[in-house]
Amino acid sequence: MKLTKEIKTAVLVIVSILLFIWGYNFLKGKNLFDNSNKLYVVFDSVEGLAPSSIVTIKGVPVGRVNSYSFLENKKVVVELAITSDYPISKTSVAELRGSSPLGGKEIIIIPNDSDNNLVVSGDYLKASSKLGLTDALAQQLEPLQDKVQKLLDNADILFSNVNDILDEKTKQNLKSSIAELNKTLSEFSVASKNINGMIADNKSKINSTMTNLDKTTANFSKMSDSLAKANLGQTVKNLEKTLANVDKIMSDIDKGKGTMGKLIKDDAMYNNFTNTSKELELLLQDLRLNPTRYVNVSLFGKKNKPYVAPVNDTIKK
Repeated sequence: MKLTKEIKTAVLVIVSILLFIWGYNFLKGKNLFDNSNKLYVVFDSVEGLAPSSIVTIKGVPVGRVNSYSFLENKKVVVELAITSDYPISKTSVAELRGSSPLGGKEIIIIPNDSDNNLVVSGDYLKASSKLGLTDALAQQLEPLQDKVQKLLDNADILFSNVNDILDEKTKQNLKSSIAELNKTLSEFSVASKNINGMIADNKSKINSTMTNLDKTTANFSKMSDSLAKANLGQTVKNLEKTLANVDKIMSDIDKGKGTMGKLIKDDAMYNNFTNTSKELELLLQDLRLNPTRYVNVSLFGKKNKPYVAPVNDTIKK
């Protein structure tokens, strides 16, 4: 049986169409001859996940992402084509995780090996998401970006205020102040050179002064050693004992004991001293008024005059 050119052409066209459809779906991650199990996971977002992304279990590829689409609740359902015969339980978790620092995503199935209730094609797995390095870095940098922006705004305001303050008059004053400061520093440099020269000229005197100071310090140290070796404790004790005796003597005098105490405290002795003083004064007065009564020189043997008491007694007893 011979095939006509039309039949051959038709078969070629059909085969070409089928190859095109298969190739197109293969590039999209679909395989028309795929007999894998289909599992589904619902995520809030699958940003970075591409069709044909790898699905792994414990680091081993077990399938790929077939497709994803929106649900009515605005979430994204992802279809997984599992080609491995690894027993996946229904309580396993499908985690969306960053696969590279550039932001790619992959799905890692975390199996629950203790659960013997295995999934079948068409089942849904529990979803989980873990930020990749780029996402985590972006999340950390977002508040920092806000702070940097606020800092830049404040810096802009600060520079604007500085520009307002630094008008022409202020700039001239600032230049004058800097010039005066330079002049002061120059004068200070000259003064420093003069001081250095003065120190150099009097270096010998300064050395002599320091030598004398060392000698004085040494003498003071020797004196301190001498004082330390002296029996100051015994001297202080003797002084305390002497002061105690003096205090006792003063107490006895105050109480009227002893000669000094009686002289100070005895009224009779005071009265005797007073009377004796009065009598001595009367005697001196009588000697002044009648000296011949006490000094009588007679060359011719005259008799002594009898004693006559003074009429004018100016001392009252």
